[in-house]
Amino acid sequence: MSAETPVQSAGTFTRLRLRFRDWRGTRPFWAGLFTLLGGVPIAYFPYATLKLGTMSLTMATTAGAGSLIIGVLLVTLGLTMWFQQATRVFAGVAAIILALVSLVVSNIGGFIVGFLLAMIGGALAVSWMPGKDRPEAGKPQDGAEGPTGEGAAPSAPEGTVEPGPSYPPYGTADGGPAHGGGPLGFRAEDRVGGDRVG
Repeated sequence: MSAETPVQSAGTFTRLRLRFRDWRGTRPFWAGLFTLLGGVPIAYFPYATLKLGTMSLTMATTAGAGSLIIGVLLVTLGLTMWFQQATRVFAGVAAIILALVSLVVSNIGGFIVGFLLAMIGGALAVSWMPGKDRPEAGKPQDGAEGPTGEGAAPSAPEGTVEPGPSYPPYGTADGGPAHGGGPLGFRAEDRVGGDRVG
């Protein structure tokens, strides 16, 4: 496949991968993923039953319903970060608060795993900012100087120094010395060889 081949002629997997990358880049994807994954162990462990040979170990607590609610809310907040990125700050703060509550309610926050995942996801959501669009080729960026095509002013040849901005004489408008001298009260014309004359 050459560099000039359009994306449409690429394989289905490549097209899907590029579409997913564009979708992922416009939202706090990793924040939502960590928050969603953090809700799974918090909701799962209070209802899990481990089998050790003939012995079964149940980790159910009296706060099983609270753990389920926290886990479902974290999964919902993770999906909200993906599909309603305008509410990312609220969702991030809510995920951090629910992660802290899960330490008390849900088996030490899903044995610390769910707590850490939800905390990282919430912090990423709060700190995420939408990126700026890349400027199109040939268009000057914000703050860039004038056009660069045929109508542009010619630039100075290499090795020459372009003149800087011009400033009003010192002391005329800002309350300095009335005779237009420098900051020490004398003009450049009064200096000969670095010494003050007169």
